[in-house]
Amino acid sequence: MQAWIKLAAMDTTKNPELTARNFPSAEEEAATVPPAGLYGGPESAYRLAFTDTEFLLREELRPVRMQLELLKPELVQRQQGVESTIVIFGSARIKPPDVAAQLLGAAQALGETTAIRSAEIAVEMSRYYDEARRFAAIATQQSRAHATPLFVVTGGGPGIMEAGNRGAHDVGGKSIGLNIVLPHEQAPNDYITPELCFQFHYFALRKMHFLMRSIALVCFPGGFGTLDELFETMTLVQNGKSRKRPILLFGREFWEKLVNFDYLVETGMISPADLNLFRFVETAEEAWDCLAAHYGFDLPPTQTGEFADDI
Repeated sequence: MQAWIKLAAMDTTKNPELTARNFPSAEEEAATVPPAGLYGGPESAYRLAFTDTEFLLREELRPVRMQLELLKPELVQRQQGVESTIVIFGSARIKPPDVAAQLLGAAQALGETTAIRSAEIAVEMSRYYDEARRFAAIATQQSRAHATPLFVVTGGGPGIMEAGNRGAHDVGGKSIGLNIVLPHEQAPNDYITPELCFQFHYFALRKMHFLMRSIALVCFPGGFGTLDELFETMTLVQNGKSRKRPILLFGREFWEKLVNFDYLVETGMISPADLNLFRFVETAEEAWDCLAAHYGFDLPPTQTGEFADDI
């Protein structure tokens, strides 16, 4: 007994054998040079299963691949200290104001009426790029000193997604990009923190990761993808499958023209209380003020003790 107590009291840093691995790690085994000759070729089944890409891509391994897409972003974000996020959704097609202005100038030079009108709309919509960029910068900057800082997370692509990551980058903050493999347009924008830039195959797991750490959803104008993400979130909250959190829709005019929410209530498709699931905002400052009021971000420190109510 005395010998055991003495051993337990020893500094293990001076005797690493006490905590050394008993078995080689998978990484060490994967680095083992394969044999030459008959069993070293690509047709051989000799490779370790977890280093055999062809095997991992088999149809029967789909459950394993889904688990990997769940685990990789979870473990990496945990390692990077990401606990709370603000999700920014919105169109990949909304241009930065300077780009939109250039396109309008080019259309006007050609004198094509249809192209000019399309470019004018792009200029009008480009204000949302600026608002998304400013909101991400405000959220990143204002929460930097919080015990739990807030990280902006986007779909990782161009347009509003780029604006969100860019805003965090503008103030020296980290941000997350959850990219998806698509046949067109989707490549990581240049402003995502590299160690927090992920790529997904499964839409469902990507959408799960959008919500797993989110304390708010900020949704800008967008198309089918944006609507899918927005309404799935609202459905989950509506049905109690996800906790209630602020859902902010940028641009009342856009959203009310796109979706007649009052008609959904009138026809009994949703209840009047469901209109409380979201709130319209117009500016980056208004959006941050909504979150600050909801969570008490800007309240002064308690005056009556950490575990007491203020008077």
